[in-house]
Amino acid sequence: MKNFIRTGLITAAAVAAFTVNAWAAGFDVNATSTGLALRGVDPVSYFKAGEPQDGRTDITSVYNGAVYRFTSKENKATFDADPAKYAPQYGGYCAYGLSLGLKFDGDPRLWKIVDGKLYLNLNEKVVELWHEDIPGKIKEANNHWTNVEDADPVELLKK
Repeated sequence: MKNFIRTGLITAAAVAAFTVNAWAAGFDVNATSTGLALRGVDPVSYFKAGEPQDGRTDITSVYNGAVYRFTSKENKATFDADPAKYAPQYGGYCAYGLSLGLKFDGDPRLWKIVDGKLYLNLNEKVVELWHEDIPGKIKEANNHWTNVEDADPVELLKK
């Protein structure tokens, strides 16, 4: 019986890994190695609850090759109706980093909604730098994004 359960768990894990890899996000989305966006935080929660809330593993959607989790079926439906409205800008990479033309990890706990769009940043120090000129940094990041959207973050650091 133990071997049967163990085999079932291994099979389920393999199927899950294959399924996630089939949806694997490209370099345009800051996702975990398993394809999870926002480290599992519900993107709609920023807008509806006013704070990041961890999504459930059983309520998900795939957008731009990444898996998004949600706290409720209602939030999932809201996202599915207009994912670009709720997904973080720059694929979830750090907004300040993008203003420099680089891709740094975006921390879902360090966020700000500006003009109805969700932005993430790397750490508290970067948040301070970004707040010095948010409109200017967004403009710079938007200009860089078209050139680096599909670039490997590691390769950008080598330039």
